[in-house]
Amino acid sequence: MKTSAPLLTYLQRIFRPALLLPALGFAATPRNPNVIFIMADDLGYTDVACFGSKYYETPNIDRLATQGTKFTNHHHHQNCTPTRAALMSGQYSVRTGVYTVGGTDRFDWHKRPLRPVDNVTNLPLDRTLLPQAMKAAGYATGMFGKWHIGQQGDYLPGKRGFDEAIVSSGAHFDFNTIPPTDYPKGQYLADFLTDRAVDFITRHKDHPFYLYLPHFGVHSPHHAKPELIAKFKNKPGVGGHNNPTYAAMIASVDESVGRVMALLDELKLADNTVLIFTSDNGGVGGYNREGIKKGGGDVTDNAPLRSGKGSLYEGGTRVPFIVRWPGQFQAGGACEVPTIHVDIYPTLVALGGGKMPTTQVFDGESLVPLMRNGQAKLAREAIYQHFPGYLGIGVDQWRTTPVSLIHAGDWKLMEYLEDGRLELYNLREDLGETKNLATVRPEKTQELHAKLLAWRAATKAPMPTKNTGAAAAEASAKKKGGGKKKKAQEQE
Repeated sequence: MKTSAPLLTYLQRIFRPALLLPALGFAATPRNPNVIFIMADDLGYTDVACFGSKYYETPNIDRLATQGTKFTNHHHHQNCTPTRAALMSGQYSVRTGVYTVGGTDRFDWHKRPLRPVDNVTNLPLDRTLLPQAMKAAGYATGMFGKWHIGQQGDYLPGKRGFDEAIVSSGAHFDFNTIPPTDYPKGQYLADFLTDRAVDFITRHKDHPFYLYLPHFGVHSPHHAKPELIAKFKNKPGVGGHNNPTYAAMIASVDESVGRVMALLDELKLADNTVLIFTSDNGGVGGYNREGIKKGGGDVTDNAPLRSGKGSLYEGGTRVPFIVRWPGQFQAGGACEVPTIHVDIYPTLVALGGGKMPTTQVFDGESLVPLMRNGQAKLAREAIYQHFPGYLGIGVDQWRTTPVSLIHAGDWKLMEYLEDGRLELYNLREDLGETKNLATVRPEKTQELHAKLLAWRAATKAPMPTKNTGAAAAEASAKKKGGGKKKKAQEQE
């Protein structure tokens, strides 16, 4: 049957734009992409080469950055547990009560002016967690690694939305798992967790899956595979990056990322998978520069950022963050917009085509517009942090005292709650937070402080109270043995 010329012209006109789409660089949006969220533990902002290190070697993470978008202004909490609570709940600590690791008597605060707010150690069971929302969107859900927001019973990940979950942290060799799991004698934990992740991906390759892979590396104890330590033993250090064992631990995390990327290529899943890499808080370093000498224990250096893990200066909260979705997110892109942990929940739900639960308030905003275009704008004006407690180091030395902060655009204002001291920094001009502009820019200080106070009032943020003699006696009565305290510190 012959097609008439007018009809042929009409059909060409209708279908020609569709035929031109690949040439113009547009790609059809895959439905329900797989989502993989890999998180290192205690990895500092500059501990990967693509974020500045000249000593540590991270070829796979660097390749991920060239294929995806780097978020250079992303923030988590100052230490482990509150970050994980925020990621899973989508809520700031003022709503969950999870501010730090352990109880108020973990550090000897009784000589300080304030009594810390009591800390919640188990993420409340009345919250709908991220894996539950992903599961409701039709995803198979798996988690392998460090959980740390409830270590028993109904608080474990297998009871909170993960179809499959193996929890392990605390040791890199001869480790324990929940539930108990067999593994080859002498296996390194990062390799074990990656084996489990690879198996999960392989078994669920034909349907949408959400994989959460929170490594225990590069947390202390600083143990690594001997062959990787040998690789760095004679390599000259650069700046505060000079520890061969720590470098080897980073290399193992990088190997894990590489194995996941290779498997996605092998199974032809890469183009339909959102792959994210980040860390839970700043690196263990920068303390010596803060004047913390005894017990400072610098393992790395977050320079040019100030301080490190446990501090709410940038070295404690700013972390590497990379996202890749081939054909959807810009390759080699970068985003400087301030983002934060509570954004991850709405972001992943949006990517998965799910619906945000109506059972709780959410503090974050979906980052999908920024992932597609790093120059896009978010609706909010600022991000916030509130820490009504103390984090010590050594004897009578403090990584932080109670503090709240607001980060709006280039500006960051911190209010230290013991004495009301205000610190104002322009992070674009002074990333190292060396020049307090609170008295130089009183109008900006007043503007941001008013917004911080309004946010604390709106969220009913609990505040530390005056330390009285009774409070000090209470703390002394609660104080436990040094061995248990040391274990708690190691498990931050």
